Amino acid sequence: MVTIEKKENNFIFEVQGLHKLWAFRSQLTIPVENVIKAYPNEKSLDWLMGLRIPGTHIPGLITAGTYYVNSGTIFCDVSDHKKSIVVELQDESFQRLIIEVEDPQNAIDLL
Repeated sequence: MVTIEKKENNFIFEVQGLHKLWAFRSQLTIPVENVIKAYPNEKSLDWLMGLRIPGTHIPGLITAGTYYVNSGTIFCDVSDHKKSIVVELQDESFQRLIIEVEDPQNAIDLL
């Protein structure tokens, strides 16, 4: 799970608990102006069959880490698909974040 906080002109995405181990990352800082849009994730993460470096993928359980797919580099941290959102980015090393949050609608409204 990931928490999102706005500090000054940045969004801080904080990976929580053991997810830090699975995702090989504990925090992402993204400038506000680099967030294009955020919306509920409606796709299954089983389609993420790109190159995983580093990360963890156990079908039906967790998808976490950095993935290189045809459309670019993606950061994922999802174990409960129903609580996941997609954050589209520009001018960042990640094209997209697919993350699980406590309250998807509140996270989308914040972003």
